Amino acid sequence: MNTDLKAVETPSGKGAADENFPVGSFLLPKRLRPHVMTYYAFARAIDDIADDPDTLPQDKITGLNAMDDALLGRDKKPDETLAKATALRASMLETTVDLAHGSDLVSAFRQDAVQSRYNTWDDLIDYCMRSASPVRRYLLELHGENKAHFEYSDALCNALQVINHLQDCADDLRTLDRCYLPLDWCEEAGASVEMLREQASPPALRAVQMKCIEGTENLLRQADKLPGKLKSKSLSMESGVIISIAWKLVDRLKRQDPVATRVELSKPQFVFYGLKGAIKGLF
Repeated sequence: MNTDLKAVETPSGKGAADENFPVGSFLLPKRLRPHVMTYYAFARAIDDIADDPDTLPQDKITGLNAMDDALLGRDKKPDETLAKATALRASMLETTVDLAHGSDLVSAFRQDAVQSRYNTWDDLIDYCMRSASPVRRYLLELHGENKAHFEYSDALCNALQVINHLQDCADDLRTLDRCYLPLDWCEEAGASVEMLREQASPPALRAVQMKCIEGTENLLRQADKLPGKLKSKSLSMESGVIISIAWKLVDRLKRQDPVATRVELSKPQFVFYGLKGAIKGLF
């Protein structure tokens, strides 16, 4: 993540140029940008620990626990390797944002270190509630928004995470031996995880993807209510941008096979749908 804050979104372990939901820094109040950058740097750091293919699971857990201890103040003398955690602790204490929005992320990445399959959609959403939802909860609380609106921001973040999993489904299995497609849906459709290694999705696997897309659309319908609930116009516009792009990506995923090709938007499309969402979020 670069220091210009080119993106604010769910952590994904990718560089800023690969992120699905970049938001121009002009959409965030200048006084809050350093805090958001600090949060994002922490999220990227723990994501990198969990996704390191050369580190043993127990060593990942040890590293993640150390980050969590530094964040929560349990480690009274954290060393320089924990600088991103101590920086986030200082930022969150200064802004009175709940430390849980950082610690919950650690919980999800601990799970990533030891778990590579999800039995049901509910299991997947439980993971998303800790791997994605804390990001937008953090943003809402940082902006002084009503916590009652978390249900809408949770729906948005969970949708974004599932979209990301669908985009990366083949790559995740190949590089990390992870599959986020619900195994019970695979069994019902007659699909197997190993089908993700093929050149294109067989019909059974495509049926599972479509069921995930249907679940994502339900989440986005709930998320559509978020911009209108927010007091902050900048955050409302930013939310509108993300929701608009998410809907377009879902449309693409319905028409394109993420195993056969990378499903994404072109830069002009990104700008168009982003501006469309910003205008909708403003009004």
